[in-house]
Amino acid sequence: MATTNSASLTQTAYERLRADLLSCKLKPDEQLKISQLCEQLDVSLGAVREALSRLTSEGLVIAEPQRGFRVAPVSLDDLKDLTRVRIQIETSCLERAMACGNMNWETNLVAAYYRLSRTPERVEDGDGVRLADAWREAHNQFHECLIAACDSPWLLRIREQLYMQTERYRQLSVPLQKVKRDTNTEHEALMNAALARDTAKAAELLDAHLTRTMNILVAGFEPQAGAADAAPPARRKASARGSRSLAAAD
Repeated sequence: MATTNSASLTQTAYERLRADLLSCKLKPDEQLKISQLCEQLDVSLGAVREALSRLTSEGLVIAEPQRGFRVAPVSLDDLKDLTRVRIQIETSCLERAMACGNMNWETNLVAAYYRLSRTPERVEDGDGVRLADAWREAHNQFHECLIAACDSPWLLRIREQLYMQTERYRQLSVPLQKVKRDTNTEHEALMNAALARDTAKAAELLDAHLTRTMNILVAGFEPQAGAADAAPPARRKASARGSRSLAAAD
């Protein structure tokens, strides 16, 4: 019984920390103090350490010898590489799903889109505007339903890891977005192309959909990098350390 309870507490700590990492409530590069996390999560030191170890293996947390744990950083270089790879993998998953999908796949996809389209995308809190947790969940479900009929377990595993990594970038893109984005229209077009088994159109729309999020971040961050270049030499050196990082973008 004690072992079961311990495993349950570890899972709870893992799920709560993972949610805070993906929503950027825990900021990129932020130092994670284990004692503080134990108090916040109301779990043991062992449960937090095990949860952080799992998150380290997923690439969301970095373990540093003698320094403990910190949130994994984000950068424009990482974002661009991540987006390129995700487009390749997710397009492959989508092509297999369209080839193998049956009526159940179609029904689940339509239902997921309906839920997503009816869920408010943004909320305001003490830290400003961010993606609503309910929308993030509905968005995740829609993209999972889109490729659910894919018959390659390995493609799906890789795709899940890539999707998780892009969640933080999506959250960071919200306050940087200068033009209102009609994500419902993007998702509807993607769904319709998939249901029509239009492979070329679906691949084109998926590429544009994922690239748009990347471009919002790139466009929002470049002015900060430009300001660093124009700064006096003493400030420029300090700014250069963060010029490739997006930790301050949120």
